[in-house]
Amino acid sequence: MLLMNAPFFATRAIRLLIAGWFGIDVVRNLASSLVPRAVWNARRTALLAFFGNFAAMLVILLLQESWINWGLAAATATRIFLSAWNANRSPLMSADFSAESVDADFGFSPGSEVSSIVRSITSEECSRSAIDRSWIFSFLLTLFAIHLGRMGLDRTSLGLMSPAFAVLGDMFAAPVLSFLVLMPILATTNRLTRGIESSGWHWSLDPARGRSWISRALRTLLIIRLRLAIRLRLARCSLSLAVSRALQMGLPVAAVIAATAPIWGMSWYFDTENWAAGIWNSWAAQRTDAWRSAMVESVLENTPPSPVEQRFSVNPPISGLGQDFAFLVIGDTGEGDASQHVLRSEFLNTVRKDDVRFIVISSDVVYPTGAMRDYQNKFWLPFMGTEKPVYAIPGNHDWYDALEGFVAAFFEPAAARAAMRARVDADNKISSTTDSRIEELIAEATRLRAEYRVPTQQQQAPYFQFQTESFALFAVNTGVTRRVDDTQRKWLEAALESARGKTKMVILGHPFLAGGLDTSADNPDFMELRTLFQQHSVSVVMAGDTHDLEYYREPLAKQPASDTGSLSVMHHFVNGGGGAYLSFGTALDWPALPVTKEWAFYPRRSQVESKIEATTPAWKRPAWLWTRKFGGWPFSAEWLSAAFDANAAPFYQSFIEVRVEVSQHRLRLIPHGIHGPLRYRDMQLAEPSGTVGFDPESPVE
Repeated sequence: MLLMNAPFFATRAIRLLIAGWFGIDVVRNLASSLVPRAVWNARRTALLAFFGNFAAMLVILLLQESWINWGLAAATATRIFLSAWNANRSPLMSADFSAESVDADFGFSPGSEVSSIVRSITSEECSRSAIDRSWIFSFLLTLFAIHLGRMGLDRTSLGLMSPAFAVLGDMFAAPVLSFLVLMPILATTNRLTRGIESSGWHWSLDPARGRSWISRALRTLLIIRLRLAIRLRLARCSLSLAVSRALQMGLPVAAVIAATAPIWGMSWYFDTENWAAGIWNSWAAQRTDAWRSAMVESVLENTPPSPVEQRFSVNPPISGLGQDFAFLVIGDTGEGDASQHVLRSEFLNTVRKDDVRFIVISSDVVYPTGAMRDYQNKFWLPFMGTEKPVYAIPGNHDWYDALEGFVAAFFEPAAARAAMRARVDADNKISSTTDSRIEELIAEATRLRAEYRVPTQQQQAPYFQFQTESFALFAVNTGVTRRVDDTQRKWLEAALESARGKTKMVILGHPFLAGGLDTSADNPDFMELRTLFQQHSVSVVMAGDTHDLEYYREPLAKQPASDTGSLSVMHHFVNGGGGAYLSFGTALDWPALPVTKEWAFYPRRSQVESKIEATTPAWKRPAWLWTRKFGGWPFSAEWLSAAFDANAAPFYQSFIEVRVEVSQHRLRLIPHGIHGPLRYRDMQLAEPSGTVGFDPESPVE
């Protein structure tokens, strides 16, 4: 029925749209005709326009269907003609017209003392345009210096472009703030106080009152208000004046917001220095696959040939057949603040266990752009005391500097040299990264590794594998857009095939399941990778990127290509709570029907709400109440949750200890919080199937 009657509905919609178009002018012209102080000619014109628009609206609404096409065409043509007529007859905005309009608004008679003040101020404002442009340039230069000082300089184009992008962000935020917030507030205030100000002028200029300090003070205040009104009027004269005025008004506010972003608690939204990271994200998303493939192929060309399935193996200190061992996986570490350091004590206590042999960082080693200048404070220092090998796969933020900081820190020096040169070649040498720069990066990473005694520089690619007689670990890099390139795919397929019959675990840069949802559902490349793991009976998939701890037990249908035919479950872990701000959205916006029946996440909703209640100031309470009651509509609780993140106790960061117990034929995964292994009472849990006498105080495994 809808399809058959589509022409009727479309015609009705167009009829209502154009009738409403005239109806808006009916209301506007009626209001103008009733303004008591308006001159009769203006009121008469408004009345005629009112009746004309009202008649057109009635004709459109009442016109018979047979005439509707002609009627709509005539009405639209008339509308266009009248708009052109009005535009042609309207006076061009100019300095003189602005002064006259201010006079008219305040009721000042031409030639009066106040009218002279209006023209004097108007002349001053027009003559200072060059000074205003110099002020804007000086302010932008100061902002650039501030951003440069905070973001650091590493003598590359990236080191200069990042603060430049931040300044562009300030230049964007300033007009937005001006046009959407500041100017409407000022215009509304001017309109509401116009009568009071007019009376104030008459009072202050009354000769009977003399020149008392009260009248002088009032006059100074009135001149300030008058100057603001004139500046707004002059902004209508041209686009350049409007932009100039918007920058003058908005830049100081934009600078204050950027400087106080940590207080607001939404630094990822309002801090223009992080907007620069968004620029690099867009750039890296387009180039990651090409860079990664070029890097890896160059490394292979400079190393002895080996079978595909044996490539990129790491060799942690594990000896002896059937030996039990453990390793740690921690994700999204590199904020460099209290949320990262608070986990350090428990992390080091666990690292120092004799059977813990190595550490894997699963995503985002360093924020915000992965640059080497940030590695000392956000990687080497927090990991100081770690004497076991540290391997890593890069997260999306690590790719923002074309992976240079990551490559220098984690690749063997020869592999790092080959990889970075290959990346420059892949970009047609359009880069500030020269051979000398490459040597500087490698030398700096080597120096810091020695100073902090954290064993790195022991892998050859942004992905790797480790296999024993019964266990296989594969660390897979999914770049920025959750994809693997052809070179990595061929290696992964061959390596998985070589591990048939073994217990297999994969560490990914991005999770398949997060926030109770399937993140691979709308991404064919990512889904293809997930299917590959299912076909090869991967038992555990663990990933960073989302900043919390989550678990999903996914039942699997029997796969025709399964290597054992016995695997019926895949265990998914989100392990991104290693130091970055927490993703409160998981707890606050957990879906009613999660993607699997058995799931868990940490911290619990009650813990998240308790922290928000304890650390959210009063002026944020309305936003928190809205988020709690309505899920942040029309946004999401995940999007708004950053507003309530506080870098203060209590902290809910985490990492996972993986115990490969060959002697017991089992793989144990033990999550740790800042005070030790987590208990089931710490977790938000689905009802555990088949569990009787479930003990909340038991350690989570």
